[in-house]
Amino acid sequence: MTGQSSSQSASSHQWWKPALFFLVVIVGLWYVKWQPYYGKAFTAAETHSIGKSILAQADASPLRAAWDYALVYFLAVWKAAVLGVILGSLVQVLIPRNWLLRTLGQPRFQGTLLGTIFSLPGMMCSCCAAPVTVGLRRQQVSMGGALAFWMGNPLLNPATLVFMGFVLGWQFALVRLVAGVAMVLIVATLVQRLVKDSVPPAAVDMVETPVQGSFFSRWGRALWTLFWNTIPVYILAVLVLGAARVWLFPHADGVVGNTFFWVAAMAVAGCLFVIPTAAEIPIVQTMMLAGMGTAPALALLMTLPAVSLPSLVMLHKAFPAQALWLTGGLVAIGGIIVGSIALA
Repeated sequence: MTGQSSSQSASSHQWWKPALFFLVVIVGLWYVKWQPYYGKAFTAAETHSIGKSILAQADASPLRAAWDYALVYFLAVWKAAVLGVILGSLVQVLIPRNWLLRTLGQPRFQGTLLGTIFSLPGMMCSCCAAPVTVGLRRQQVSMGGALAFWMGNPLLNPATLVFMGFVLGWQFALVRLVAGVAMVLIVATLVQRLVKDSVPPAAVDMVETPVQGSFFSRWGRALWTLFWNTIPVYILAVLVLGAARVWLFPHADGVVGNTFFWVAAMAVAGCLFVIPTAAEIPIVQTMMLAGMGTAPALALLMTLPAVSLPSLVMLHKAFPAQALWLTGGLVAIGGIIVGSIALA
């Protein structure tokens, strides 16, 4: 009885940890995402544009293209990437594991649904959301809940939907919303059911297990491990894809027609390439002005933000390889289905 009382007393004095985590979340997201996007929405409404396509003016030299793209890309995402690593490490030391197991940890549809809901305020691209997803998995969150959180960040980003409505039209935003919700929930649920989790969820105990070491020592270890396991491969993959953009996306006028071949091609290319948040909008806008059909445009709008080769590589230690292959394949199929419906 005394031991239980002391455990509850110790636990009650740890309220500052989740409070600190949510303070970092609110301040960080306000500075990196919420405040800039608020102003950007007015720009999109007035000009029907949110900037130039990040794929524009691709150099013919792969090495030059890799350097130019990486420079533009990392200047656009570095703040969100830093915030993602910080939150991914803090979630491991500030949020009680039992909290996560009761919400995102159970391998049921409820965990997938909650992961989708929790993703909405983040508004991160797939690569910046990846470190947070890795941190959740280290806390033994289920594959379905973690995948829904990861994919929901870019696909269901409320700011991106607003930008899309003003720039491309509200019919595009509606399709993205409906198909995005379906894609996140279906893909995460199928992966949860079809792939055996290499890190099965822990039992939910009423008393939190005592942790070893001070807060700063544990945070330091979590931060270094997360950084080392995600950022170097992230940078390398972005450089490789920056070079590959010379071949991945055609730039000649009228090349991308409204055919099933181009729907499938754009869906697959979208799953490979990496972009900052909402960059799919000016990319599609530019390509449609150059003659791309509506069907391949919708396929690209669904797959380009959802996953990318760098973000999948960043998750390679957090999920079984089969889960990541299946996720990428299902996203590509989802993009093809949406584009094919538009063809019909």
